Amino acid sequence: PSVLDSFALLSGQLNTLNKVLKNEKTPLLRNQVIIPLVLSPDRDEEIMRQTEGRVPVFSHEVVPDHLRTKPDPEVEEQEKQLITDAARISPDAAQKQIQSLNKMCSNLLEKISKEERESESGGLRQNKQTFNPADTNALVAAVAFGKGLSNRRPPGSGASVQSGQPGAGAIIAGASGIQQVPMTGAPAQQQPMLAGVQMAPAGQPGKQ
Repeated sequence: PSVLDSFALLSGQLNTLNKVLKNEKTPLLRNQVIIPLVLSPDRDEEIMRQTEGRVPVFSHEVVPDHLRTKPDPEVEEQEKQLITDAARISPDAAQKQIQSLNKMCSNLLEKISKEERESESGGLRQNKQTFNPADTNALVAAVAFGKGLSNRRPPGSGASVQSGQPGAGAIIAGASGIQQVPMTGAPAQQQPMLAGVQMAPAGQPGKQ
């Protein structure tokens, strides 16, 4: 019977509390001030979950910071001093100071914007590309590995050339390929030597 009496008492109190909370005149609990009743230096997983990992413990060190509704006493003193100094200044002097401050801020903003524009233009000039990387890579591959070069020989490189035409020169003997060396305009008395082979005068049939 004592347990049933206690349970009935608790049930009645819970029902009364629910009615009070559901009443329209009851303010929202989220708008109420939190008063810490239990402080613990141990890690609290529930607080970690509710604060998204920002507050691992609810101890005497973090409570003043997280539940503070007023600034630090030093900040309050500085704020009071500023308010007192501002009250002593006349409206005309305050207006002059405001204009002077606005002018200084405008000049500073102009300088900053000018520096930003100059840095952007300088960066664009430095980053401007003056070559084509694809062409450079193709040239390097062609020179180093012969990539993209044709294996065909130019026409006439391995064929014999008939001499005897006017102005035709001699043919170099002992070369792997037959090459015709023109000697047009050369004097008849000059017979140049090329690789130890005497050249025939212009206008005369050459020798192989």
